[in-house]
Amino acid sequence: MALAEELPVEIISADSAQVYRQMDIGTAKPSASEQAAVAHHLINICDPSDAFSTAAFVDAARTCIADIRARGRLPLVVGGTNLYLRSLEYGISDLPSADTALREEISAQAAEFGWPAMHARLQALDADRAAQLHPNDSQRIQRALEIVISTGEPVAAWYARGGGQGLTEPPLKFAVMPVSREAMREQIALRFRQMMDAGLLDEVRVLHQRGDLHRELPSIRSVGYRQLWAYLEGELDLDTAITRAITATRQFAKRQLTWLNTERDLTRLKNDDPTRLKAVRNFILQQGLQDV
Repeated sequence: MALAEELPVEIISADSAQVYRQMDIGTAKPSASEQAAVAHHLINICDPSDAFSTAAFVDAARTCIADIRARGRLPLVVGGTNLYLRSLEYGISDLPSADTALREEISAQAAEFGWPAMHARLQALDADRAAQLHPNDSQRIQRALEIVISTGEPVAAWYARGGGQGLTEPPLKFAVMPVSREAMREQIALRFRQMMDAGLLDEVRVLHQRGDLHRELPSIRSVGYRQLWAYLEGELDLDTAITRAITATRQFAKRQLTWLNTERDLTRLKNDDPTRLKAVRNFILQQGLQDV
């Protein structure tokens, strides 16, 4: 938003939860006034009952980038879904197709032993991919196991092959990094409690009362939503749900940092550096208008 005061930018959200309508507080979605002040794209484009894929994001983001450039403006891709960002930059890998029999076998084992046990199995087969996933991320654990078991290769090897078209010009990449892990942990706890004070529980309750949503949907599996959903289902008391949501957010942030540490050509900025905005602006102006 601050860059938009000085440069002709339009913002493309690369957040896998901000695409869903009715999910505002828990996704830290830009406010209506912020969206009115600066053009935002790929926000509020899906109902929570829909599944929004990485491929759908890449297609939509490419269209947005082309449209923004046609207006003589600068596309600024912002968000925390690292797979979206990497897939946009390099293209989507041609992953092996799903094996129905293997998928059913994995599902049956998960029903018997639980997804944390399947996560432990993935840890033994592909430690790098397991480190990127929460032990209850059923969809991604299942897909990773399918790939590893059926091909004998780690998931990263498939992504490294590329496939599909990435960006035609190399983007300028910036990451605002926490000063310390401890400061990050404290900020996450404060931020989630601020969300609760802002009405997050009521937001989840409205979704729960719709009657057409369930916990296996990608929208409801979002961090914070799935823990409060469990509270509304009577499985957790509220304090436990909040504690688990904060813990899950911290784990997610840790995985994000691990991912960012593997990124190439990334300019890292400390979040307490008062000169970081000036540094980014000057870097963009020096390089010329490109994807950021």
